[in-house]
Amino acid sequence: MLTSLSWICWIFPKSVVAQQLGSGLYGLGIGAIGLDWSTISSYLGSPLASPWFATANVAAGYIFVMYVLTPICYWLNVYSAKTFPIFSDTLFTSTGQEYNITAIIDSNFHLDVAAYEKEGPLYLSTFFAMTYGVGFAALTATIVHVGLFHGREIWEQSKASFQEKKMDIHTRLMRKYKQVPEWWFVCILLVNIAATVFACQYYNDQLQLPWWGVLLACGIAIVFTLPIGIITAITNQTPGLNIITEYIIGYIYPGYPVANMCFKVYGYISMTQAITFLQDFKLGHYMKIPPRTMFMAQIVGTLIACFVYLGTAWWLMENIPDICDTTASNSVWTCPSDTVFYDASVIWGLIAPRRIFGDFGTYEAVNWFFLGGAVAPLLVWLASKAFPSQEWIRLINMPVLIGATGMMPPATAVNYTTWIIVGFLSGFVVYRYRPDLWQRYNYVLSGALDAGLAFMGVLLYLCLGLENISLDWWGNDLDGCPLASCPTAQGIKVEGCPLFT
Repeated sequence: MLTSLSWICWIFPKSVVAQQLGSGLYGLGIGAIGLDWSTISSYLGSPLASPWFATANVAAGYIFVMYVLTPICYWLNVYSAKTFPIFSDTLFTSTGQEYNITAIIDSNFHLDVAAYEKEGPLYLSTFFAMTYGVGFAALTATIVHVGLFHGREIWEQSKASFQEKKMDIHTRLMRKYKQVPEWWFVCILLVNIAATVFACQYYNDQLQLPWWGVLLACGIAIVFTLPIGIITAITNQTPGLNIITEYIIGYIYPGYPVANMCFKVYGYISMTQAITFLQDFKLGHYMKIPPRTMFMAQIVGTLIACFVYLGTAWWLMENIPDICDTTASNSVWTCPSDTVFYDASVIWGLIAPRRIFGDFGTYEAVNWFFLGGAVAPLLVWLASKAFPSQEWIRLINMPVLIGATGMMPPATAVNYTTWIIVGFLSGFVVYRYRPDLWQRYNYVLSGALDAGLAFMGVLLYLCLGLENISLDWWGNDLDGCPLASCPTAQGIKVEGCPLFT
Protein backbone atom coordinates (compact mmCIF):
# COMPACT_ATOMS: atom_id res chain seq x y z
CA MET A 1 0.00 0.00 0.00
CA LEU A 2 2.93 2.33 0.64
CA THR A 3 3.84 2.03 -3.04
CA SER A 4 0.77 3.96 -4.19
CA LEU A 5 -1.81 5.65 -1.97
CA SER A 6 -4.53 6.10 -4.61
CA TRP A 7 -7.16 7.62 -2.34
CA ILE A 8 -9.55 8.64 -5.15
CA CYS A 9 -10.16 4.94 -5.85
CA TRP A 10 -11.16 4.43 -2.22
CA ILE A 11 -13.84 7.13 -2.54
CA PHE A 12 -15.21 5.79 -5.85
CA PRO A 13 -14.79 1.99 -5.69
CA LYS A 14 -17.23 1.33 -8.58
CA SER A 15 -16.39 4.17 -10.97
CA VAL A 16 -14.17 3.32 -13.95
CA VAL A 17 -13.51 6.96 -14.83
CA ALA A 18 -12.61 7.91 -11.25
CA GLN A 19 -10.18 5.02 -10.99
CA GLN A 20 -8.66 5.87 -14.38
CA LEU A 21 -7.99 9.34 -13.01
CA GLY A 22 -6.86 8.34 -9.54
CA SER A 23 -4.88 5.12 -9.92
CA GLY A 24 -1.18 5.67 -9.36
CA LEU A 25 -0.18 2.42 -11.07
CA TYR A 26 -2.76 1.93 -13.84
CA GLY A 27 -4.16 5.43 -14.43
CA LEU A 28 -3.31 9.12 -14.45
CA GLY A 29 -2.40 9.15 -10.78
CA ILE A 30 -4.19 12.33 -9.74
CA GLY A 31 -3.54 12.78 -6.02
CA ALA A 32 -1.67 9.46 -5.76
CA ILE A 33 1.52 9.49 -3.70
CA GLY A 34 4.02 6.88 -2.57
CA LEU A 35 5.71 6.67 0.83
CA ASP A 36 8.35 4.15 -0.26
CA TRP A 37 11.73 5.52 -1.37
CA SER A 38 11.86 2.87 -4.10
CA THR A 39 8.69 4.42 -5.56
CA ILE A 40 10.46 7.77 -5.72
CA SER A 41 13.93 6.84 -6.96
CA SER A 42 13.47 3.64 -8.99
CA TYR A 43 13.30 5.20 -12.45
CA LEU A 44 14.34 8.86 -12.35
CA GLY A 45 17.02 8.52 -9.72
CA SER A 46 17.14 10.58 -6.55
CA PRO A 47 15.19 13.85 -6.82
CA LEU A 48 17.59 15.34 -4.27
CA ALA A 49 20.42 15.18 -6.81
CA SER A 50 18.69 17.15 -9.59
CA PRO A 51 18.82 20.96 -9.84
CA TRP A 52 15.51 22.66 -9.24
CA PHE A 53 15.13 23.99 -12.79
CA ALA A 54 15.55 20.44 -14.16
CA THR A 55 12.87 19.19 -11.79
CA ALA A 56 10.60 21.99 -13.01
CA ASN A 57 11.20 20.95 -16.64
CA VAL A 58 10.37 17.32 -15.81
CA ALA A 59 7.22 18.45 -13.97
CA ALA A 60 6.06 20.61 -16.89
CA GLY A 61 6.63 17.83 -19.42
CA TYR A 62 4.94 15.25 -17.23
CA ILE A 63 1.88 17.44 -16.61
CA PHE A 64 1.51 18.20 -20.31
CA VAL A 65 1.75 14.58 -21.46
CA MET A 66 -0.14 13.00 -18.56
CA TYR A 67 -2.87 15.55 -17.89
CA VAL A 68 -3.31 17.33 -21.23
CA LEU A 69 -2.20 15.24 -24.21
CA THR A 70 -3.24 11.78 -22.98
CA PRO A 71 -6.76 12.71 -21.71
CA ILE A 72 -7.52 14.67 -24.90
CA CYS A 73 -6.48 11.74 -27.10
CA TYR A 74 -8.36 9.27 -24.92
CA TRP A 75 -11.67 11.08 -24.64
CA LEU A 76 -11.60 12.03 -28.31
CA ASN A 77 -11.12 8.30 -28.96
CA VAL A 78 -7.99 8.83 -31.08
CA TYR A 79 -6.85 5.48 -32.51
CA SER A 80 -9.86 3.78 -30.82
CA ALA A 81 -8.34 4.74 -27.47
CA LYS A 82 -11.42 3.91 -25.38
CA THR A 83 -11.19 0.29 -26.48
CA PHE A 84 -8.05 -0.12 -24.37
CA PRO A 85 -6.88 0.93 -20.89
CA ILE A 86 -5.82 4.56 -20.64
CA PHE A 87 -2.42 3.52 -19.22
CA SER A 88 -0.96 0.12 -20.02
CA ASP A 89 2.10 -1.50 -21.57
CA THR A 90 0.04 -4.45 -22.86
CA LEU A 91 -0.29 -5.09 -26.60
CA PHE A 92 -3.89 -5.38 -27.87
CA THR A 93 -6.05 -6.51 -30.76
CA SER A 94 -8.71 -4.25 -32.27
CA THR A 95 -11.31 -5.80 -29.92
CA GLY A 96 -9.42 -4.85 -26.76
CA GLN A 97 -8.09 -8.35 -26.03
CA GLU A 98 -4.44 -9.06 -25.31
CA TYR A 99 -2.52 -9.73 -28.51
CA ASN A 100 -1.45 -13.36 -29.01
CA ILE A 101 2.23 -12.89 -29.86
CA THR A 102 3.04 -16.59 -30.05
CA ALA A 103 0.55 -16.99 -32.90
CA ILE A 104 2.56 -14.76 -35.24
CA ILE A 105 6.08 -16.14 -34.55
CA ASP A 106 7.52 -19.01 -36.57
CA SER A 107 9.92 -21.65 -35.27
CA ASN A 108 12.96 -19.42 -35.95
CA PHE A 109 11.51 -16.47 -33.98
CA HIS A 110 10.74 -14.55 -37.18
CA LEU A 111 7.45 -12.92 -38.13
CA ASP A 112 4.93 -15.20 -39.81
CA VAL A 113 3.37 -12.65 -42.18
CA ALA A 114 0.34 -14.81 -43.02
CA ALA A 115 -0.41 -15.40 -39.35
CA TYR A 116 -0.02 -11.69 -38.60
CA GLU A 117 -2.46 -10.72 -41.34
CA LYS A 118 -4.92 -13.25 -39.94
CA GLU A 119 -4.46 -11.97 -36.35
CA GLY A 120 -4.85 -8.35 -37.43
CA PRO A 121 -2.93 -5.15 -36.62
CA LEU A 122 -1.44 -4.52 -33.20
CA TYR A 123 -2.80 -1.69 -31.03
CA LEU A 124 -1.30 0.23 -28.10
CA SER A 125 -2.89 2.00 -25.17
CA THR A 126 -3.27 5.76 -25.53
CA PHE A 127 -0.41 6.60 -23.24
CA PHE A 128 1.93 3.97 -24.70
CA ALA A 129 1.42 5.38 -28.20
CA MET A 130 1.94 8.96 -26.99
CA THR A 131 5.10 7.89 -25.18
CA TYR A 132 6.65 6.77 -28.46
CA GLY A 133 5.66 10.04 -30.09
CA VAL A 134 7.23 12.01 -27.26
CA GLY A 135 10.35 9.86 -27.63
CA PHE A 136 10.58 10.86 -31.31
CA ALA A 137 10.29 14.53 -30.34
CA ALA A 138 12.87 14.26 -27.53
CA LEU A 139 15.52 12.96 -29.94
CA THR A 140 15.25 15.81 -32.45
CA ALA A 141 14.89 18.31 -29.58
CA THR A 142 18.20 17.11 -28.12
CA ILE A 143 20.08 17.59 -31.40
CA VAL A 144 18.62 21.05 -32.10
CA HIS A 145 18.94 22.25 -28.49
CA VAL A 146 22.60 21.29 -28.21
CA GLY A 147 23.35 22.84 -31.59
CA LEU A 148 21.65 26.16 -30.77
CA PHE A 149 22.63 26.63 -27.14
CA HIS A 150 25.98 24.83 -26.97
CA GLY A 151 27.24 24.60 -30.56
CA ARG A 152 29.75 27.45 -30.24
CA GLU A 153 30.96 26.16 -26.89
CA ILE A 154 31.52 22.66 -28.33
CA TRP A 155 33.46 24.11 -31.24
CA GLU A 156 35.66 26.28 -29.04
CA GLN A 157 36.34 23.46 -26.60
CA SER A 158 37.18 21.15 -29.49
CA LYS A 159 39.76 23.63 -30.83
CA ALA A 160 41.15 24.26 -27.37
CA SER A 161 41.68 20.54 -26.76
CA PHE A 162 44.47 20.60 -29.38
CA GLN A 163 46.16 23.60 -27.81
CA GLU A 164 47.94 24.32 -24.55
CA LYS A 165 45.37 25.84 -22.23
CA LYS A 166 45.21 27.25 -18.73
CA MET A 167 44.45 24.60 -16.13
CA ASP A 168 42.08 25.06 -13.20
CA ILE A 169 43.03 24.13 -9.63
CA HIS A 170 41.58 20.62 -9.91
CA THR A 171 43.52 19.81 -13.07
CA ARG A 172 46.76 21.18 -11.61
CA LEU A 173 46.39 19.03 -8.51
CA MET A 174 45.64 15.94 -10.62
CA ARG A 175 48.74 16.46 -12.75
CA LYS A 176 50.92 14.88 -10.06
CA TYR A 177 49.32 11.49 -10.78
CA LYS A 178 50.09 9.28 -13.75
CA GLN A 179 47.37 9.71 -16.38
CA VAL A 180 45.56 6.86 -18.12
CA PRO A 181 47.05 6.45 -21.62
CA GLU A 182 44.48 6.86 -24.37
CA TRP A 183 45.58 3.62 -26.00
CA TRP A 184 44.18 1.74 -22.98
CA PHE A 185 40.71 2.99 -23.85
CA VAL A 186 41.21 2.36 -27.56
CA CYS A 187 42.33 -1.22 -26.93
CA ILE A 188 39.33 -1.97 -24.71
CA LEU A 189 36.99 -0.42 -27.30
CA LEU A 190 38.41 -2.42 -30.20
CA VAL A 191 38.58 -5.70 -28.26
CA ASN A 192 34.96 -5.37 -27.13
CA ILE A 193 33.70 -4.47 -30.59
CA ALA A 194 35.59 -7.43 -32.05
CA ALA A 195 34.23 -9.77 -29.36
CA THR A 196 30.69 -8.51 -29.98
CA VAL A 197 30.98 -8.97 -33.73
CA PHE A 198 32.32 -12.48 -33.19
CA ALA A 199 29.47 -13.37 -30.79
CA CYS A 200 26.82 -12.05 -33.19
CA GLN A 201 28.32 -13.95 -36.10
CA TYR A 202 29.03 -17.21 -34.28
CA TYR A 203 25.64 -17.27 -32.51
CA ASN A 204 23.73 -15.65 -35.33
CA ASP A 205 20.89 -18.19 -35.12
CA GLN A 206 20.19 -17.00 -31.58
CA LEU A 207 21.19 -13.32 -31.67
CA GLN A 208 20.06 -12.66 -35.28
CA LEU A 209 22.12 -9.44 -35.54
CA PRO A 210 24.63 -9.32 -38.47
CA TRP A 211 28.11 -7.85 -38.06
CA TRP A 212 27.24 -4.57 -39.76
CA GLY A 213 24.48 -4.05 -37.19
CA VAL A 214 27.06 -4.08 -34.40
CA LEU A 215 29.18 -1.45 -36.15
CA LEU A 216 26.15 0.74 -36.87
CA ALA A 217 25.00 0.53 -33.24
CA CYS A 218 28.48 1.50 -32.00
CA GLY A 219 28.53 4.43 -34.42
CA ILE A 220 25.19 5.70 -33.08
CA ALA A 221 26.45 5.44 -29.49
CA ILE A 222 29.64 7.36 -30.31
CA VAL A 223 27.81 10.15 -32.18
CA PHE A 224 25.18 10.76 -29.50
CA THR A 225 27.38 10.49 -26.39
CA LEU A 226 28.50 14.13 -26.67
CA PRO A 227 25.10 15.90 -27.07
CA ILE A 228 23.33 13.70 -24.56
CA GLY A 229 26.30 13.98 -22.20
CA ILE A 230 25.91 17.77 -22.27
CA ILE A 231 22.22 17.51 -21.35
CA THR A 232 23.10 15.11 -18.53
CA ALA A 233 25.85 17.37 -17.19
CA ILE A 234 23.50 20.36 -17.03
CA THR A 235 20.26 18.75 -15.82
CA ASN A 236 21.14 15.32 -14.34
CA GLN A 237 18.55 13.86 -16.75
CA THR A 238 19.68 11.58 -19.59
CA PRO A 239 17.52 11.43 -22.75
CA GLY A 240 17.43 7.91 -24.14
CA LEU A 241 18.32 6.47 -27.53
CA ASN A 242 16.16 3.41 -27.07
CA ILE A 243 13.40 4.45 -29.47
CA ILE A 244 15.60 5.71 -32.32
CA THR A 245 17.86 2.63 -32.19
CA GLU A 246 14.79 0.37 -32.35
CA TYR A 247 13.34 2.47 -35.15
CA ILE A 248 16.50 2.39 -37.30
CA ILE A 249 17.17 -1.35 -37.10
CA GLY A 250 13.44 -2.09 -37.33
CA TYR A 251 13.29 -0.43 -40.75
CA ILE A 252 16.60 -1.82 -41.99
CA TYR A 253 16.19 -5.35 -40.65
CA PRO A 254 12.47 -6.06 -39.97
CA GLY A 255 11.07 -9.27 -38.57
CA TYR A 256 13.94 -10.10 -36.19
CA PRO A 257 13.02 -9.28 -32.57
CA VAL A 258 16.23 -10.52 -30.92
CA ALA A 259 18.38 -8.61 -33.42
CA ASN A 260 16.37 -5.49 -32.63
CA MET A 261 17.00 -5.81 -28.91
CA CYS A 262 20.70 -6.53 -29.38
CA PHE A 263 21.03 -3.45 -31.56
CA LYS A 264 19.19 -1.41 -28.93
CA VAL A 265 21.56 -2.61 -26.20
CA TYR A 266 24.72 -1.96 -28.23
CA GLY A 267 23.50 1.47 -29.36
CA TYR A 268 21.55 2.85 -26.41
CA ILE A 269 22.98 1.11 -23.34
CA SER A 270 26.56 1.64 -24.55
CA MET A 271 25.92 5.39 -24.67
CA THR A 272 24.32 5.35 -21.22
CA GLN A 273 27.23 3.41 -19.77
CA ALA A 274 29.70 5.81 -21.38
CA ILE A 275 28.01 8.75 -19.66
CA THR A 276 27.98 6.91 -16.34
CA PHE A 277 31.68 6.18 -16.83
CA LEU A 278 32.33 9.89 -17.39
CA GLN A 279 30.32 10.78 -14.28
CA ASP A 280 32.52 8.48 -12.21
CA PHE A 281 35.71 9.99 -13.62
CA LYS A 282 34.39 13.48 -12.96
CA LEU A 283 33.69 12.53 -9.34
CA GLY A 284 37.16 11.03 -9.05
CA HIS A 285 38.63 14.20 -10.58
CA TYR A 286 37.06 16.40 -7.90
CA MET A 287 37.94 13.97 -5.11
CA LYS A 288 41.56 13.74 -6.35
CA ILE A 289 41.51 9.97 -6.84
CA PRO A 290 44.43 8.82 -9.03
CA PRO A 291 43.16 8.28 -12.61
CA ARG A 292 44.76 4.85 -12.96
CA THR A 293 43.17 3.74 -9.69
CA MET A 294 39.80 4.92 -10.97
CA PHE A 295 40.36 3.12 -14.25
CA MET A 296 41.20 -0.21 -12.59
CA ALA A 297 38.24 0.14 -10.22
CA GLN A 298 35.98 0.56 -13.25
CA ILE A 299 37.43 -2.44 -15.07
CA VAL A 300 37.39 -4.78 -12.06
CA GLY A 301 33.93 -3.59 -11.03
CA THR A 302 32.57 -4.22 -14.51
CA LEU A 303 34.00 -7.75 -14.62
CA ILE A 304 32.58 -8.60 -11.20
CA ALA A 305 29.20 -7.13 -12.12
CA CYS A 306 28.99 -9.24 -15.29
CA PHE A 307 29.29 -12.50 -13.34
CA VAL A 308 27.02 -11.31 -10.49
CA TYR A 309 24.28 -10.19 -12.88
CA LEU A 310 24.48 -13.34 -14.96
CA GLY A 311 24.48 -15.59 -11.88
CA THR A 312 21.58 -13.73 -10.30
CA ALA A 313 19.48 -13.85 -13.45
CA TRP A 314 20.24 -17.55 -13.92
CA TRP A 315 19.28 -18.31 -10.32
CA LEU A 316 16.04 -16.32 -10.54
CA MET A 317 14.91 -18.00 -13.76
CA GLU A 318 15.70 -21.44 -12.36
CA ASN A 319 14.05 -20.97 -8.95
CA ILE A 320 11.15 -18.54 -9.37
CA PRO A 321 8.14 -20.21 -11.05
CA ASP A 322 6.30 -18.10 -13.64
CA ILE A 323 8.76 -15.23 -13.22
CA CYS A 324 7.69 -12.12 -15.15
CA ASP A 325 4.38 -13.79 -16.09
CA THR A 326 1.62 -11.53 -14.77
CA THR A 327 -1.18 -13.83 -15.93
CA ALA A 328 0.05 -17.17 -14.55
CA SER A 329 -0.03 -16.35 -10.84
CA ASN A 330 -0.24 -13.63 -8.23
CA SER A 331 3.54 -13.51 -7.89
CA VAL A 332 5.23 -10.22 -7.05
CA TRP A 333 7.87 -10.98 -9.71
CA THR A 334 6.11 -8.95 -12.42
CA CYS A 335 9.31 -7.52 -14.01
CA PRO A 336 7.83 -4.24 -15.36
CA SER A 337 11.03 -3.12 -17.11
CA ASP A 338 11.54 -6.50 -18.77
CA THR A 339 7.91 -6.56 -19.89
CA VAL A 340 8.33 -3.23 -21.69
CA PHE A 341 11.61 -4.49 -23.17
CA TYR A 342 9.78 -7.54 -24.52
CA ASP A 343 6.93 -5.40 -25.88
CA ALA A 344 9.48 -3.23 -27.68
CA SER A 345 11.01 -6.31 -29.31
CA VAL A 346 7.57 -7.18 -30.71
CA ILE A 347 6.70 -3.64 -31.82
CA TRP A 348 10.01 -2.65 -33.39
CA GLY A 349 11.63 -6.00 -34.16
CA LEU A 350 9.04 -8.67 -34.87
CA ILE A 351 6.24 -6.66 -36.48
CA ALA A 352 8.62 -3.77 -37.35
CA PRO A 353 7.92 -0.02 -37.45
CA ARG A 354 6.64 0.06 -41.01
CA ARG A 355 3.61 -2.04 -40.01
CA ILE A 356 2.93 0.16 -36.96
CA PHE A 357 4.38 3.66 -37.52
CA GLY A 358 4.96 3.50 -41.28
CA ASP A 359 2.81 3.53 -44.39
CA PHE A 360 1.41 0.07 -43.53
CA GLY A 361 0.59 0.96 -39.93
CA THR A 362 -2.07 2.54 -37.77
CA TYR A 363 0.12 5.13 -36.05
CA GLU A 364 1.76 6.81 -39.06
CA ALA A 365 0.75 10.32 -37.90
CA VAL A 366 2.86 9.91 -34.73
CA ASN A 367 5.94 10.61 -36.88
CA TRP A 368 4.99 14.31 -36.87
CA PHE A 369 6.42 14.40 -33.33
CA PHE A 370 9.88 14.40 -34.94
CA LEU A 371 9.14 17.81 -36.47
CA GLY A 372 7.57 19.15 -33.28
CA GLY A 373 10.63 18.19 -31.27
CA ALA A 374 12.93 19.99 -33.70
CA VAL A 375 10.88 23.19 -33.67
CA ALA A 376 10.41 23.45 -29.88
CA PRO A 377 14.06 24.32 -28.94
CA LEU A 378 14.17 26.81 -31.81
CA LEU A 379 11.22 28.71 -30.29
CA VAL A 380 12.95 28.81 -26.90
CA TRP A 381 16.19 30.00 -28.51
CA LEU A 382 14.39 32.78 -30.40
CA ALA A 383 12.59 33.83 -27.22
CA SER A 384 15.89 33.99 -25.31
CA LYS A 385 17.34 36.23 -28.05
CA ALA A 386 14.24 38.45 -28.16
CA PHE A 387 14.13 38.87 -24.37
CA PRO A 388 17.75 38.61 -23.17
CA SER A 389 16.92 40.11 -19.76
CA GLN A 390 14.56 37.22 -18.97
CA GLU A 391 17.12 34.69 -17.80
CA TRP A 392 14.48 32.11 -16.89
CA ILE A 393 13.80 31.48 -20.59
CA ARG A 394 17.23 29.86 -21.00
CA LEU A 395 16.33 27.46 -18.19
CA ILE A 396 13.63 25.91 -20.37
CA ASN A 397 15.34 22.73 -21.51
CA MET A 398 13.19 21.18 -24.23
CA PRO A 399 14.99 17.79 -24.40
CA VAL A 400 14.27 17.28 -20.69
CA LEU A 401 10.78 18.78 -20.82
CA ILE A 402 9.66 16.83 -23.89
CA GLY A 403 11.39 13.61 -22.82
CA ALA A 404 10.16 13.84 -19.23
CA THR A 405 7.92 10.77 -19.52
CA GLY A 406 10.53 8.70 -21.35
CA MET A 407 10.61 6.17 -18.51
CA MET A 408 6.83 5.60 -18.64
CA PRO A 409 6.06 2.72 -18.85
CA PRO A 410 7.47 0.88 -16.90
CA ALA A 411 7.44 3.88 -14.56
CA THR A 412 3.94 4.86 -13.45
CA ALA A 413 2.19 8.07 -12.49
CA VAL A 414 2.89 7.67 -8.77
CA ASN A 415 6.63 7.37 -9.45
CA TYR A 416 6.59 10.73 -11.17
CA THR A 417 4.21 12.65 -8.92
CA THR A 418 6.08 11.64 -5.77
CA TRP A 419 9.47 12.31 -7.38
CA ILE A 420 8.34 15.79 -8.41
CA ILE A 421 6.90 16.59 -4.97
CA VAL A 422 10.10 15.57 -3.17
CA GLY A 423 12.22 17.38 -5.77
CA PHE A 424 10.29 20.61 -5.34
CA LEU A 425 10.40 20.41 -1.55
CA SER A 426 14.16 19.84 -1.47
CA GLY A 427 15.11 22.10 -4.36
CA PHE A 428 12.86 25.06 -3.60
CA VAL A 429 11.64 25.15 -0.03
CA VAL A 430 14.72 23.78 1.69
CA TYR A 431 17.24 25.60 -0.50
CA ARG A 432 15.36 28.89 -0.20
CA TYR A 433 14.87 28.88 3.57
CA ARG A 434 17.76 26.72 4.80
CA PRO A 435 20.48 26.73 2.12
CA ASP A 436 23.09 25.86 4.73
CA LEU A 437 21.37 22.54 5.45
CA TRP A 438 20.81 21.86 1.75
CA GLN A 439 24.45 22.43 0.85
CA ARG A 440 25.72 20.43 3.79
CA TYR A 441 23.42 17.42 3.97
CA ASN A 442 21.44 17.10 0.72
CA TYR A 443 23.65 14.57 -1.09
CA VAL A 444 24.44 12.75 2.14
CA LEU A 445 20.71 12.31 2.74
CA SER A 446 20.20 11.09 -0.84
CA GLY A 447 22.97 8.51 -0.49
CA ALA A 448 21.69 7.40 2.91
CA LEU A 449 18.19 6.80 1.55
CA ASP A 450 19.53 4.81 -1.42
CA ALA A 451 21.77 2.71 0.85
CA GLY A 452 19.02 2.18 3.39
CA LEU A 453 16.66 0.98 0.66
CA ALA A 454 19.24 -1.52 -0.63
CA PHE A 455 20.09 -2.90 2.81
CA MET A 456 16.43 -3.13 3.83
CA GLY A 457 15.57 -4.98 0.62
CA VAL A 458 18.26 -7.58 1.32
CA LEU A 459 17.27 -7.82 4.99
CA LEU A 460 13.58 -8.33 4.24
CA TYR A 461 14.37 -11.00 1.68
CA LEU A 462 16.75 -12.93 3.94
CA CYS A 463 14.52 -12.71 7.03
CA LEU A 464 11.05 -13.01 5.48
CA GLY A 465 11.08 -13.73 1.75
CA LEU A 466 13.49 -16.65 1.93
CA GLU A 467 11.24 -18.31 4.53
CA ASN A 468 8.03 -17.48 2.62
CA ILE A 469 6.77 -15.42 5.57
CA SER A 470 4.12 -12.87 4.57
CA LEU A 471 1.09 -11.04 5.92
CA ASP A 472 -2.33 -11.52 4.34
CA TRP A 473 -4.23 -8.27 4.87
CA TRP A 474 -5.97 -5.54 2.89
CA GLY A 475 -2.87 -3.33 2.89
CA ASN A 476 -1.15 -5.76 0.52
CA ASP A 477 -3.23 -4.38 -2.37
CA LEU A 478 -0.70 -2.32 -4.30
CA ASP A 479 -3.17 0.16 -5.74
CA GLY A 480 -6.75 -0.66 -4.82
CA CYS A 481 -7.99 0.41 -8.25
CA PRO A 482 -9.20 -2.78 -10.01
CA LEU A 483 -11.27 -0.87 -12.59
CA ALA A 484 -8.52 1.52 -13.71
CA SER A 485 -7.50 -0.79 -16.58
CA CYS A 486 -11.02 -1.20 -17.92
CA PRO A 487 -12.00 0.09 -21.37
CA THR A 488 -14.86 2.57 -21.71
CA ALA A 489 -15.83 1.92 -25.35
CA GLN A 490 -19.29 0.54 -25.92
CA GLY A 491 -19.64 -3.20 -26.34
CA ILE A 492 -16.07 -4.14 -25.32
CA LYS A 493 -16.10 -7.11 -22.96
CA VAL A 494 -13.20 -7.57 -20.54
CA GLU A 495 -13.29 -9.92 -17.59
CA GLY A 496 -13.83 -8.07 -14.32
CA CYS A 497 -14.94 -4.85 -16.02
CA PRO A 498 -18.42 -3.37 -16.45
CA LEU A 499 -19.89 -3.43 -19.96
CA PHE A 500 -20.65 0.01 -21.43
CA THR A 501 -23.67 0.06 -23.73
